[in-house]
Amino acid sequence: MSSSGPTIIQTEVVNMVLPLVAITVTSFRLYCRVRQGRLWLDDLWAIFGMVFILALLVVDWLYLQDSENFPQNTMVALYYMVCQFFYAVVWCSRISILLTVVRLTIPGSLRRALTYAKVMFIIAWAVLFAQVWWVCESEPGWKTQPRPQCDLGRNVAIAQIITDVFGDTILILAPIRLIYKVRLTRAQKIRIIAIFSTSAITTVVSLAHAYYVLSDGGLKEAVAAMVEASVSLIVANLSVVVAFLLSLSTDDETSSSTPWTVTSIITFGSQPKRRRVTDPLATTVIGVETTTIKLTDLPETSSSALKSGNTDEISLLNMEGKQSGGEVWEA
Repeated sequence: MSSSGPTIIQTEVVNMVLPLVAITVTSFRLYCRVRQGRLWLDDLWAIFGMVFILALLVVDWLYLQDSENFPQNTMVALYYMVCQFFYAVVWCSRISILLTVVRLTIPGSLRRALTYAKVMFIIAWAVLFAQVWWVCESEPGWKTQPRPQCDLGRNVAIAQIITDVFGDTILILAPIRLIYKVRLTRAQKIRIIAIFSTSAITTVVSLAHAYYVLSDGGLKEAVAAMVEASVSLIVANLSVVVAFLLSLSTDDETSSSTPWTVTSIITFGSQPKRRRVTDPLATTVIGVETTTIKLTDLPETSSSALKSGNTDEISLLNMEGKQSGGEVWEA
């Protein structure tokens, strides 16, 4: 390790603080959903991510302790667990974001494509999971080091870059397709897209991590991995947390404004209850009313305000209600 790299103490602090922040944000997201009775599969995967990052925190802390406290085989096992828990957090977070978009879409070609994307995410995770084993087991000399760390090398770095860019690109483009041709102000569209486009932050962090995997390793790689895992989980919760905070702000504003406000709402991803729906995902969505994205047409005095009766939703006025399968309701 170069002299400019982090010390053991600095690494321990980073690897303790960032996961705790991610766990706190995830817990708040789950509180919002439980409070509304709106838990769904995207929340389940967020829970998986929170469990894995908690396990990563514990295992990484043990791995950074004095190697004389543990048998060598235990240190090797801790290293493997650090690697695999890292992948688990990152990909559980991506799947959670993807399912958040899925719950906002009606049964159709886009929803099927996103379902296939989820399968591809799981396959990418499985390939990265296996790659660690076949790379490290092919050159076992690293296992004799006081604090064993496999030289993952170029192939692992390239695989991480390809899968990270591929996954985050899907997570950015899918929400843009969802709100395409919806009648919103430019500011409102930017706000919605910006919430989902935070996946790009994960891409930037993952590129930094891949650089250290390729060129440096050591504690820099360990810190970069923890930063990527924590940022991934935090980003997975932003769409829910930001919408909740915006709804609180909007409720405060509208409580003091005129009560004669007419609201137009378009519903995505759920059919009117009088219709029969055979898609099991759509049925689940209808039962808990999880897919309504709402954006209120407010008076000119507060046209940029975001209103939602449900804190994790954004209301959109659709120009193609019949074509998209949504239905316009007048409040």
